[in-house]
Amino acid sequence: MKRNLSLLARGGCFLLLLAALLLGVSHLFMPKNNHKSFGVSDGELLANGILGERENSIDVLVVGDSEAYSSISPMQMWSERGFASYLCSTPAQPLYDSYRFLRQAFERQSPKVVILETNAIFRSYKLNDYLLSRAKNLFSVLRYHDRWKALSVNDFGRQLDYTFTDDLKGFRYNPAVAAASTANYMKPTDRKAAIPALNETCLQDMLTLCRENDAQLLLVSTPSTINWNTARHNRIAAFAEENDLVYIDMNTMPKEVPIDWARDTRDRGDHLNYAGAVKVSSFLGQYLQTTYELPDRRDAAHYNSWNDALSRYRNIVKG
Repeated sequence: MKRNLSLLARGGCFLLLLAALLLGVSHLFMPKNNHKSFGVSDGELLANGILGERENSIDVLVVGDSEAYSSISPMQMWSERGFASYLCSTPAQPLYDSYRFLRQAFERQSPKVVILETNAIFRSYKLNDYLLSRAKNLFSVLRYHDRWKALSVNDFGRQLDYTFTDDLKGFRYNPAVAAASTANYMKPTDRKAAIPALNETCLQDMLTLCRENDAQLLLVSTPSTINWNTARHNRIAAFAEENDLVYIDMNTMPKEVPIDWARDTRDRGDHLNYAGAVKVSSFLGQYLQTTYELPDRRDAAHYNSWNDALSRYRNIVKG
């Protein structure tokens, strides 16, 4: 009995020492800036641009996959409505990464509204990926282990200093046109698509996180003939009702969001192009400002950088 207790004590001490070591190394390996040269990956660079924004300056935060960053333009909403929004969306974003970006954003921002683009809710992943993501959240050395090549003496004492932000605030401009078929788009059915069990867990974690930070979680389905259907709509509508959430499905709103599937998609209905994003963002901006009473900050001195970014954004979409 004593021998077993001794082994347990030694094992516990070893785990505590290992955790302390991982925490210490994690601080060393964590990028001290959010530029690519500090170890931020290409796929997450724009999403991490929110870290460079002034603290508590973002009114609306968006998480989700490429459907989000193809359809929602923060600069379009800024130009028309004047509230500040940012997209922490990445390609094929699994829901556990949506949670990670949301948690990270809450460390520096206090958005009134959090939008989750719903396509990510149906993306499956393995339990191992989910558990590894949780481990990386605790010990960032697991996420940034390749940074050993770029470590310098400064990393031992340097404080976090995020200086990069994106002029498009996470939106990805694409004017390409490739028409879509609407033959089976939103065909009526009473069926409800299944949400993977791990995603149910992530959804509840995100909902709890939003409520702890006094943010309203808004579920939004942006238009897509490839990714969206009535069965998915039915399941998200049911989830929203079960959890007292607001759900906006633009796939069911052709009058409010009049997408022309011959002109407003860049890849035959998978994603919207810039023309489609303008329509989505105009509707969404009006809805958000009216529903949540978001302020118009265009004349505020401490948002001058947003007006400068708007000028560069307009040059991009003109050119």
